Amino acid sequence: MSDKELLVSEEGLKKLETELENLKTVKRHEVSERIKTAREFGDISENSEYEDAKNEQAFVEGRIQTLEKMLRQAKVVDNHNVDPNAVHIGSVVTVKDLEEDFEEEYTLVGAAEADPNKNHISNESPVGKALMGARVGQIVEVSAPVGKIRMQIVKIS
Repeated sequence: MSDKELLVSEEGLKKLETELENLKTVKRHEVSERIKTAREFGDISENSEYEDAKNEQAFVEGRIQTLEKMLRQAKVVDNHNVDPNAVHIGSVVTVKDLEEDFEEEYTLVGAAEADPNKNHISNESPVGKALMGARVGQIVEVSAPVGKIRMQIVKIS
């Protein structure tokens, strides 16, 4: 992860802080207990429980480091002074795919909050970049692996 600013909403910042706190206070303790229990089984060279617990510990510690760095770089987006008629982080945007003739709704978020399964798209994604600053009625083009996608902004909220 680079050292650039990481844009997040107030809610996104709280989620990151909550996850970090849970990893540090709950998950670390659980993994430590698993390691302790697995050591009691004897020879750790052929102990799959011990190996699994050590792998989980490495994952937890790695995630803690990632979250700490993200929080150091986090900048909460202030949407109080933005143009409500233009797409910005925090906007819920309804777009019409002009080739396939269907509508889709996206919530534009910072990279840390992106979740394609919930249609929360990053401002750094190709679609997010194309939508940033766009207005209702405007047509944007997105370069995608399948080619250019043309979308019209139907609604911003």
